[in-house]
Amino acid sequence: MPIVKTGIAFIGCGFVADYYAATIDKYTDIELIGVYDKDRERLKKFTDYYDLNAFDSLQDLLDDKSIKVVLNLTDPRSHYKISLQCLEFNKHVYSEKPLAMSYEEAKGLVMTAKQKGLLVSCAPCSVLGKAAKTLAYAMENKICGDVKLVYAELDDGMVHRMAYKSWYSESGAPWPYRDEFETGCTLEHSGYYLSWLIRMFGAVESVTAYSDCLIKDKVPSEPELQPNDTADFSVGILRFESGIVARLTTTIVARHDHTIRIFGDNGVVSLRECWDNNEKVYFNKMIRIRRKTFISPVSRRVKTPYMIKVNKLSRGNTKMDFMLGVSDLVDAINGGTDQMLTPQFSLHVNEVALALQCAGKDSSTYFTKSRF
Repeated sequence: MPIVKTGIAFIGCGFVADYYAATIDKYTDIELIGVYDKDRERLKKFTDYYDLNAFDSLQDLLDDKSIKVVLNLTDPRSHYKISLQCLEFNKHVYSEKPLAMSYEEAKGLVMTAKQKGLLVSCAPCSVLGKAAKTLAYAMENKICGDVKLVYAELDDGMVHRMAYKSWYSESGAPWPYRDEFETGCTLEHSGYYLSWLIRMFGAVESVTAYSDCLIKDKVPSEPELQPNDTADFSVGILRFESGIVARLTTTIVARHDHTIRIFGDNGVVSLRECWDNNEKVYFNKMIRIRRKTFISPVSRRVKTPYMIKVNKLSRGNTKMDFMLGVSDLVDAINGGTDQMLTPQFSLHVNEVALALQCAGKDSSTYFTKSRF
């Protein structure tokens, strides 16, 4: 029986688009109909490199009835407008993070999709990878006992001191450093661990956070960033409805550290890198010798009893299959499986990320509105 393919399209051919193009051929039930970018030179480079169809205009793409799903890979401040246009033309939407730059806009997209009988979801999709699923398995089976506390780090080193102007995607798109600095590392990156934590422990009830711009001038000798004070550091205490507490730190100032440690009654479950779908998960048991209690230095690898496919990918620091989220959406559209990155889940992750980034220096507590 022939495979029925679901037609998709990219809007945006910048740096991140190459990550999606890298594994799309692994998904035989998905067909990339074409791509569009407002930058004609960037569009040509991308379509020539991958031998793809280029749409002459956004309207042409939206009018194409063979396209069921649009991947919104534009800059973050364009996400809401582009996603809304796609929904209005009856396209399901998979958006790069964040879903929107405000909670009200993100909620508006979710409500519009619901009214039109469509689905909308948002990156990051690493929660669908082997590493995250193995960690979730460890929690479900209480390998470290009852969880009490989580420490998660998303620290990327001093990015503003790196040679970021020399970073190019495979097809030749430059890393959009101004967008990255102006949008903020918390809104860009906190979702990696937020999605994992929310999947494992349920909805976040409250966020007590601090955020600040520690490096004031990230682009010397260039026009000032707009805005010029976006937080490049945030630390938040998340209290989940389940009662579990987690500390999440996100910054582009501290040394690179992407570890997560989950502390339970019986020990610690941990992994070192959330940007690798195949990262190994370890358990260190709590042991007692006479009057002393401590965590054993001997690690035991945690393995799941079921097979989890990993599409091999290595592009710079990331070893993630970006198409996992698109596949999750396509399967849900076609009735194959329940969607994991549901509209409400994506909205909740977006809301908590915004609460962390926009906390400022007052360290007040924010109580979430969304649930999933």
